[in-house]
Amino acid sequence: MGMNVEPKGKKMRLNFKENDLGLRLLIGLICWLCLAIFMHFREVKVEVLELNTTANRYIVAQVDFEFPDEEAMIILKQDAWDDIGKIYQIDERMIRQENYDFENLLAHDSSWREKVKDSSLDEMYKITDGYKLALSHSRFTDTLTKNKMKKYQLITDHYFIFTPAKEKERNVLPEEFWSSLRDDAFKNFPNTKKEVIDFVASFFEKKAWVLSEDVTTEANVKGLIENRIPQKFTEVKAGTRIIGQGEKVRTRHIAMLQAMKEALSEKRNIWAPFTIIGNLLLSLIIVAISALYLKVDQKEIFKSLQKLSLLVCIFILTLAFAKITEYVLLQNNANLMERVHYPLIVPFAAILTLILFNTRISLYSITIFSIILATTIAIDHSRFLVINLVSSIVVIISPKALRRRKEVFEVCGKSLLGAIPVILAFELIARNFWFSLFLADIGVSILFTVIIAILVVGLLPILESLFNVMTDITLAEYMDPNNELLKRLTFEMPGTYQHSLVLGNLSEAAAQAVGANGFLCRAGTLYHDIGKLNNAHFFTENQQAGVNIHQLLTPYESAQVIIAHVRDGVMLAKKYRLPQSFIDIIQEHHGTTLVYYFYRKELELQGGDESKVDKNKFRYPGPKPHSKEAAIIMIADGVEAASRSITEPTVESLSAMISQVIKDRADDGQFDECNLTFQEIGIIKKVLANALVVTRHVRVKYPDKKEEQ
Repeated sequence: MGMNVEPKGKKMRLNFKENDLGLRLLIGLICWLCLAIFMHFREVKVEVLELNTTANRYIVAQVDFEFPDEEAMIILKQDAWDDIGKIYQIDERMIRQENYDFENLLAHDSSWREKVKDSSLDEMYKITDGYKLALSHSRFTDTLTKNKMKKYQLITDHYFIFTPAKEKERNVLPEEFWSSLRDDAFKNFPNTKKEVIDFVASFFEKKAWVLSEDVTTEANVKGLIENRIPQKFTEVKAGTRIIGQGEKVRTRHIAMLQAMKEALSEKRNIWAPFTIIGNLLLSLIIVAISALYLKVDQKEIFKSLQKLSLLVCIFILTLAFAKITEYVLLQNNANLMERVHYPLIVPFAAILTLILFNTRISLYSITIFSIILATTIAIDHSRFLVINLVSSIVVIISPKALRRRKEVFEVCGKSLLGAIPVILAFELIARNFWFSLFLADIGVSILFTVIIAILVVGLLPILESLFNVMTDITLAEYMDPNNELLKRLTFEMPGTYQHSLVLGNLSEAAAQAVGANGFLCRAGTLYHDIGKLNNAHFFTENQQAGVNIHQLLTPYESAQVIIAHVRDGVMLAKKYRLPQSFIDIIQEHHGTTLVYYFYRKELELQGGDESKVDKNKFRYPGPKPHSKEAAIIMIADGVEAASRSITEPTVESLSAMISQVIKDRADDGQFDECNLTFQEIGIIKKVLANALVVTRHVRVKYPDKKEEQ
């Protein structure tokens, strides 16, 4: 498993990117600030309880706080309701009947005109309707009820102190009530004579009225009083028990925990200078330790801006994934946090770092992430730490290589299998023997692993594109025989294709031996000679027996045709949108070496006079290899080509040939710009020799019997 960040091209640009301390510090600053923000704006962690369940541990108050006591509110409301007596209203049917009788009196008995002179019938009807409306709106209750209504600032203008002796029987209403109605009539009809109002009032006042209980108004009054009762807050001191083990969880307990969480948040005071400085310092320590680890153990990553940027990007993506998960769990109305005991987050970083970097980086990443997330996000810290560490370690140790996107889902499945025993262990420790709860926790873990797999598969192409990265998954896709370019190679240049296959095996073995990306070598060699497609028959491996087109060309012309396959290969690679790493291999696998065969022919034509031959016209344009992979392919290409000229290969002849090829290129300065060491070159020699012995079917020469005698 590993990552190949593609070579950057020209040497000057490479040095700028790898040695620019300012840009490296900028990347570190971004990482530091993101981590500090994540740690600073963390949610306060308190125990999560589910209503009507049984608490499995004691919980005590961590700080002094007040909480809205709903149980106390119920008592207060009940006390208020107890003071509310019955409320009565005048029977509506009787009001209508008496009103009807009075209107009949006005219509059929003209004697009223003598009592109320100069008054019209319409005027009498208006006053009568006013009395009818006033009677309908009037309510009767006891003194305690009316005083309670006044206490809570309810309107009592139409409420009168009176309770009937018997309901649904006629009662003589108090004088106070009728006096109030008369006063209202005078106010509502200011231009009406007193004699008119007295006449109408006397008709209704001499009646005895039936009162009935007004249940609807009683309920409304109680509701209004209930809404105006101020919220009752109960104080809880630090150290006070909130709930005991085995106690049933009630609404009161949940309210206390929520209030304690808010009190803890206020106590933290995230805008206090010392809080900010503390989080900045802690974040700086973590970033500094990580930078030191990279400098000591992962020097290649530490020196590369691209690799550092990619690593920081994965770091930020993991923090964002954790924060979004926390937000969803805390903000969900169904109290999702109560059901998600084991969120899997760290395996996300484990898979990305494993695919894009290596096992050691992945192991370090999951350790750091497990510590950071377990101490900052609002979950059960110990459970989160254990299950995420176990599932992430399973991710790291499970695959030898990830070369297909579907294998990401397989790795996530293995991670889930590692998490299940941990879930079972926690359930047994908590003495939760409900199988349904166990299945629910597994279901949540399945959901998280699926989300992680989808995110990884979706993010990989984006990260590869942004940071110019080639993963084994992408390399495997380019090795598909159905690829259009590979199909052309197979049919148009079978000899070159076979050469590429052999070269791929040789370079992969050599690269793996020195810790380079062998899979990149194998995939890149399939495309390293695609430029030959433009002039396939100019190359020996594609020529038919007895036909050599170079016999018609001058040595210089032949050399230019051979050299052109590099330039043509780059053009084809760009046309087919091959990754930059393949283009670099195409450009660098010959470096600036000499097309020696045609150079020697031209030299012979000039009588051996080197001054008459421009050596540079017989050199490949380069550049020289900038990566181990390109240098290994250069060596393997030369070795494979030279081995075909050995008619009777032996172990000795092959080893000598390999040493000579490497020496020629080293003397020519072809390895000056890559980071191959002498020790690694020695290893490459041995690996190529062993591989060619197998490929060429070399047999050990046995001594002749006559010589033994």
